[in-house]
Amino acid sequence: MILAEKTIVIQQHTFVLTNQRALFWKEAKSLILSDLHLGKTAHFRKNGIALPSEIIEKDLQRLSDLVKHFEPQKLIIVGDFVHAGKNSEFNLFSEWKCQFPELKIILVKGNHDRISKDKLYEIGVTEICEYHAEAHFIFSHEEVESEEKFTILGHIHPGIRMKTSVGRFVKFPSFVVTNSQLILPAFSSFTGLDTKNHPKNSRYYFFTEEGIYEI
Repeated sequence: MILAEKTIVIQQHTFVLTNQRALFWKEAKSLILSDLHLGKTAHFRKNGIALPSEIIEKDLQRLSDLVKHFEPQKLIIVGDFVHAGKNSEFNLFSEWKCQFPELKIILVKGNHDRISKDKLYEIGVTEICEYHAEAHFIFSHEEVESEEKFTILGHIHPGIRMKTSVGRFVKFPSFVVTNSQLILPAFSSFTGLDTKNHPKNSRYYFFTEEGIYEI
């Protein structure tokens, strides 16, 4: 894994954006991500669509690498931790969590997180909430109005569309930042990209496997 970083300051707090679909909040020692969609590929396979199980295994390995690199005390998942009902990928996550027994996992519920809390606690989630407020920030899966706090959210799987030198268009996942919110890319590598429904006056930090870039 090539880890590229871009440091930004929001509300006098330091956030490290990465090309590995997550960010690190230095002051809170927290790794933050959204839209892991645990169980999505297994759900598709169950319904007759052949997808490799290696997709979620690679996502969890990437998460392991990030935890080892940043050494966070907390993992804040900003919604859509799971995709559907309990399946074989839940066992994979439970095994993953055993590597990091001291890591606290805070789950902000998303529209896909419709499974019972007990099943989430069983695989290592520490705390489940509708939104999480900490310092000057609110963590919410979807957009919320707040005049006092900066919002960090997910849900839309943001990306940008760029034209290449040969006239073709390519899409890249992106962090989207405004004066009042930061929208996280989907952590899952098996997701589409929304390149249109973004707030006005946004700054973009798009990334590739090799780097992260601001436009």
